[in-house]
Amino acid sequence: MSAKTKIVVLHMKELIYTAIFAGLGILLIILLLFMFLPREKKGESVPTMNHYEAGVYASSIVFNDKTVDVQVIVDENRINSISLVNLDDTVTTMYPLMEPALESISEQIIEKQSTEEITYSQENQYTSMVLLNAIEDALSKAQKGDVEE
Repeated sequence: MSAKTKIVVLHMKELIYTAIFAGLGILLIILLLFMFLPREKKGESVPTMNHYEAGVYASSIVFNDKTVDVQVIVDENRINSISLVNLDDTVTTMYPLMEPALESISEQIIEKQSTEEITYSQENQYTSMVLLNAIEDALSKAQKGDVEE
């Protein structure tokens, strides 16, 4: 057999340098991935960016020939407040759960900045649904850019 033996000489210094540069390259790639890939933090939902035209928007609800306006105040990216306007004493007397229902709903909407996944009690379920529909109507006016005078 005429097998020629080949001797490969590896210097320990070159092996160490190669391992260090390979490790730094892998670390750099991992760092770039963490910096530039989108991520969602635990416990926080990613807010949907609603773009509103800043202003005051209202939607009307009719209760026994009395009109009540649900007023929503927004700026460009945020719902600031929700309130009842033109609330008559007779409507307050006939529908005593309206104001507490609106307070509960408005707190949730302002916190979440969305009308999705809003919870309400069974006691004022229908009142809450009517108020929520009016709020959604006012917010749709804000998104379209219809300014109310």
